[in-house]
Amino acid sequence: MNDPIEIGRLYLELADRHAPGLVEGLYLSGSVALGDYVPGHSDVDFVAVTAAPPDLAAVRRIHAELREKGVRPDFDGPYVSWADLAKDPGLCPPGPHVLGKRIRESAANERHLVTWHTLKQGGVAVRGPEKPEIYTDWEKLAAFTENNLRTYWQRWTDRSARPFGLAGAVGLLDFRITWGVLGATRLRHTLAAGEVTSKGAAGAWALGAYDERWHRIVREGLRIRRGEPGPLYRSRFARRRDMIDYLRMVLIGS
Repeated sequence: MNDPIEIGRLYLELADRHAPGLVEGLYLSGSVALGDYVPGHSDVDFVAVTAAPPDLAAVRRIHAELREKGVRPDFDGPYVSWADLAKDPGLCPPGPHVLGKRIRESAANERHLVTWHTLKQGGVAVRGPEKPEIYTDWEKLAAFTENNLRTYWQRWTDRSARPFGLAGAVGLLDFRITWGVLGATRLRHTLAAGEVTSKGAAGAWALGAYDERWHRIVREGLRIRRGEPGPLYRSRFARRRDMIDYLRMVLIGS
């Protein structure tokens, strides 16, 4: 099973059995909400809205049984309240969060403006009102995005550029290429578009926005994300070098 809606419905069946009345709303976010879900390559991101703080043991049982039933891909996301969605996520307390097999009782993961804006733009309601009250603030999101480029993505690029060590070696792998090339580009595209955009849309945008010298590495990132045959490079070292040069260009906003 890899259909996002069907996964969401199965999750609700399990949630209603293990914790009746707990989950009042279930929304699919991420690539599903942005129209960029790639079967076999994308995870399914969710936001579960609960009537009360959930019991962590029940959450563990629900997600363990979901995996036991052979659900793929991962079903990842936070548990929040309706009140949380209606206010600045920076003011929301941490809470339960699921990432693969890891379930944390108190985490801030996905409780941020990107998630809230994505839900507002195109969140898919599996349960609950189609358009719940969701807080958004574009100016804050734009500032958050710029800061993400200056901090996380600058550090990520610097580590990946190291010729030796684990970070440099990981930079040779396919997943690292698509994460870096499309991840940073997505932030630039979001700022240009004035809304949260997907990795696939960002890659297509880059092919029109940036010089032709960068097109091969962008197409390589898109190829990997889509699971298409390739690669477009004979040398992984040349590919990593192009990725680093491309990211440095993106980070300065050229």
